[in-house]
Amino acid sequence: MTNRLFQQKQMVINNLHPGKATVPKTEIWEIQAKMCKTTPDVIFVFALEVHFGGRTTGFSTIYDSLDYSKKHKPKHVLARHGLYEKKKASTKQEKEYKSRMK
Repeated sequence: MTNRLFQQKQMVINNLHPGKATVPKTEIWEIQAKMCKTTPDVIFVFALEVHFGGRTTGFSTIYDSLDYSKKHKPKHVLARHGLYEKKKASTKQEKEYKSRMK
């Protein structure tokens, strides 16, 4: 299904892997990138459920470009995908900020 409001394609994933362990998300990214003729960095896979017998189902979104994905996805999802890095303040700064907020 195409969602022009968010510049993305949404799809349900059904992956059969009998006799093998759970398929990693990176492998799913590569398979979908070949199918949709795009790069794996604009593909976001989530809600994977592994069923008995070697079957995995889930959900994925494929954005038109990396800029749209950075615009619409939350920061924690981008960090999980390796596209965002949170700036870590020192412990002392965090404590001072917390005490000022009281």
